[in-house]
Amino acid sequence: MSEKISEAELVVMEALWEAAPQTANDVADRVAAGRDWSLQTVKTLLSRLMAKDVIAADQDGRRFLYRPLVAREDYVAGESGRLVNRLFGGRVSPLVAQLASQDQLTADDIAELEEILKGLKS
Repeated sequence: MSEKISEAELVVMEALWEAAPQTANDVADRVAAGRDWSLQTVKTLLSRLMAKDVIAADQDGRRFLYRPLVAREDYVAGESGRLVNRLFGGRVSPLVAQLASQDQLTADDIAELEEILKGLKS
């Protein structure tokens, strides 16, 4: 993925990752909670995502069915890598140290990290 997805576009992507394919109306209904977006706003976001080649639209009669071309896992991996590269020089440990210093790691987070590290060592 070469182009960055905006926060608004990410909301639409999340709706498509939850269920696909969907019409523009379906997507608008899913993202309506907590947002005052019109159907036209959703259609604009869908068009932007198509231009970025992260979704596709298949014609179904007089409507289009939208589906993601990028898996959520792939998107998260790319964004995570960019964050670590941009802010921490490609190193994960400074990120974890930053989170720990801000008390943003719960006991469950720490236990999960310990299990991940044990799995990597074996």
